[in-house]
Amino acid sequence: MHKSWRFMAVAGLSALFGTALAADVAYRVADKHVLEGPVRWDYLSVDSQRHRLFLTRGDHVDVFDLERQQVVGAIAGTQGVHGVALAADLGLGFTSNGAANSVTVFKLDTLAPVATVAVGKGPDALVYDPATRHVFVANAKDDSLSVIDAATWKLDATIPLPGAPETAVVDGKGKLFIALEDKNAIAEIDTRKQKLLATHSVAPLCDEPAGLAIDLQARLLYAGCHNQKLVVVDARTGKVVGSAPIGHGNDAVTVDQERKLVFASNGDGTLTVVATTPPFAVRATVDTMARARTLALDPATHKVYLVAAEVDASAAPDARGRQALKPGTFTVITVAPQ
Repeated sequence: MHKSWRFMAVAGLSALFGTALAADVAYRVADKHVLEGPVRWDYLSVDSQRHRLFLTRGDHVDVFDLERQQVVGAIAGTQGVHGVALAADLGLGFTSNGAANSVTVFKLDTLAPVATVAVGKGPDALVYDPATRHVFVANAKDDSLSVIDAATWKLDATIPLPGAPETAVVDGKGKLFIALEDKNAIAEIDTRKQKLLATHSVAPLCDEPAGLAIDLQARLLYAGCHNQKLVVVDARTGKVVGSAPIGHGNDAVTVDQERKLVFASNGDGTLTVVATTPPFAVRATVDTMARARTLALDPATHKVYLVAAEVDASAAPDARGRQALKPGTFTVITVAPQ
């Protein structure tokens, strides 16, 4: 083939590939639903099998049907609830009740509570480990992990941590990783021996890691940091291997394994979409809604769900300087691939 024609062919293929790749990472806000009730929230969780989204609402958990686009149930008595962990193999869910220092166990099919387990102070993020069938609860006020046997609903152990815990993830093979926000580090836990193995520093590239996700195929961790960085860490070595710019106020990160994308939800009203392969380039930035800092992915539909509420400009900030939110503006945001 003549050199000029060869160049044109390559250029044409590159343009075609680039267009296809761009289409693969085109996302948009597809829907917004305003729900009644308190304008309080933290983590979200998706039950793909039952097409449900669990929304933490302060004193209860709303269960939002993703097909019918409405609330179809609630889990009450979860004072100060922060998160919901799902044990699909056991048909159970677990809520972290931050104000009650407890975890509520409920059935996924009926949403009926079946047990309450006392844990450490200020339970926040929590995660179910299918490798050991235990739930690990991050206690924000006493820097520890409470370990619950998911089958017996009994507290099995308490693991001290060398810093303030934020989001935790598991690899399904006996390891748990948890962001230590005040130490600029990620702690590595052996879930079978229930002990701390190592603490991996992410400084100076990452300041105050909060959101955390894991790519189970590539064995990479993605930490959302408050200095507007997404830091990539090799889960096998604990070494930082890359980074990408994200928005301000990140509190959650998730990975779409099939599409090889990582999503970071930011309080500034942006959702940053980053490739899970080097050089970890930003592939898209979606405008969502201010304060939409947490998210959940439905791997079956590739849709990302976030929540937020509007500021009440007529109300004074609270004692910590946080803006008051307007009643009746709690919003579920659906971001979908185009």
